[in-house]
Amino acid sequence: MSANPEQRLAELGIELPKAPKPAGIYKPVLVVDKFLYVSGHGPVKPDGSLILGKVGKDLDMDQGKQAARQTGLAMLASIKYHVGDLKRIKRLVKVMGMVNSAPDFYQFPAVINGFSELMSEIFGEDYGIGVRSAVGMSLPNNMAVEIEAIFELYQ
Repeated sequence: MSANPEQRLAELGIELPKAPKPAGIYKPVLVVDKFLYVSGHGPVKPDGSLILGKVGKDLDMDQGKQAARQTGLAMLASIKYHVGDLKRIKRLVKVMGMVNSAPDFYQFPAVINGFSELMSEIFGEDYGIGVRSAVGMSLPNNMAVEIEAIFELYQ
């Protein structure tokens, strides 16, 4: 596994979308001491639009999982835009995954695995997998997934 996330993205043939602009009054990322706090991000596609819909109604579980992966790409784009180089990230610490779910859909962890698998591919199992919560709810603008995270930075 490459220690360089920028190189790993290239090896995987992954291109990051443009960093999304804040949808309200908040900071997309905030560095405090050696931690990087990332506000909730949605599944921003390369054209800037969002993956919309309720998982279990408008989207199936696999489409929800893909939305979670796309959310991870949008998050990495924000980190790169605001912090500079993804090589500053030492490890993923905490993930809060929120799934826009139909009332009878309960596979939230399986959906958020799309994000977790991406982070593991890029940062490796030891540094790309942190603690995690996955819950279902209604989300702003009907976006399929919203994820916030905390990363540890190299000092």
